[in-house]
Amino acid sequence: MKITKDFRLKWDKFKRDRRAFISFILLLTIFTLTSPAEFLCNTRPIILIVEGKVFVPVLFTYSEKDFGGTLLSEPDYLSKNFKNLLDGIQDKSYSNSIVKNKPSTFNINLDDFEEEEPSFSIEIDDFEEEFNESPISPKKNISIHKTSKTPLDYWILWPPIRYDYMYIPTESKTRNVVLAAPYKIIDKETGLVTKSSWIDGHYLGTDDRGRDVLARLIYGLRISMIFGISIAIAGTIIGCFLGGVQGYFGGWIDLIGQRLTEIWGSIPRLYILIILSSFLVPSALLLFLILNLTAWMGIAAYIRAEFLKIRNFEYVKSAKAMGVSNFRIMRKHILPNALTPVITFFPFEVTAGILALVSLDFLNLGVPSPAPSIGELLAQGKTNLQAIWILLPTFITLTATLTMLTFVGEGIRNAFDPKRNN
Repeated sequence: MKITKDFRLKWDKFKRDRRAFISFILLLTIFTLTSPAEFLCNTRPIILIVEGKVFVPVLFTYSEKDFGGTLLSEPDYLSKNFKNLLDGIQDKSYSNSIVKNKPSTFNINLDDFEEEEPSFSIEIDDFEEEFNESPISPKKNISIHKTSKTPLDYWILWPPIRYDYMYIPTESKTRNVVLAAPYKIIDKETGLVTKSSWIDGHYLGTDDRGRDVLARLIYGLRISMIFGISIAIAGTIIGCFLGGVQGYFGGWIDLIGQRLTEIWGSIPRLYILIILSSFLVPSALLLFLILNLTAWMGIAAYIRAEFLKIRNFEYVKSAKAMGVSNFRIMRKHILPNALTPVITFFPFEVTAGILALVSLDFLNLGVPSPAPSIGELLAQGKTNLQAIWILLPTFITLTATLTMLTFVGEGIRNAFDPKRNN
């Protein structure tokens, strides 16, 4: 009950810090909104109802045959062919193939047998009775231009942004797919006007490959935040375990552990990453494992110091005298009273994890394309300085996120500081 009361007092103190508390609410809102990014930015509809049957393409994969088509592959929901399929309009390519392959008169001429002596000639008139019995008459022209079936009754619910992080559109109303600007551009030399990419639904334009910048920014922010939080959680767990063991037992265990930690901490993480990337395929899991090799060291030092101090308290000695196991003493009696540095430094660990991922992606050592990444967007902005719609929103988003994390960390540190509380 005492711990709960103390935590409540610290939480009230944290809420009184308006800057930290507002930053925490904003970060929580951003994380909540970007977590279901597939429902915000996707080339698949959220819900598609065809002839009373409900489809959820955002969660499940369907074939074109499920909507009355002929292909077993998944349709391109943004294409005109899929819209024509729902509207009951025959595909022109299919019509042209039928016209191209329509039957013609059966005629063998002497020119076809130049090397042989001309022996006979067969004309279609010799087979009039048999040929007329065929259901397809050669005198009729086969051409399909319009509807070959009745339109389907359908209803579509699209995401707010009809693009995902890797979709490259093949058609554009502005006739500009690559590096399309979200504002009107007038060429001074020719006087030609390029319309805003808003017409095509690209609210922050496109990158140098034609992918939607806003979709890649939302997906990249989600990956960065999840990666940073995962690094902080894993590093905290490992650091609490190793630092707690060293601080609780002390002696040779602490001495050997400290020397090994110092040796391991002297190895640069970037060199390890470059060496492993030379013979392993870079991935988010590989980066997570490599960064966790040293992410625990900072928190382990604080936990070790707390355990060294708390292990000599009277209630710990009493628990040992009562025969309580060392693991239970560490988990139940020492760790809850040593969590102040863990909670205080957690936002800063998240910041370090995000910066590490962004830096590696910027140097092309992180997650390979087409995976969304804030670092890759920054690299594109550096390469294409004229495309300010790539660099400016990405820089503002990254800076705002890291600044708010810093404000939250400072607020937690002030709330949990025993000197300030006293």
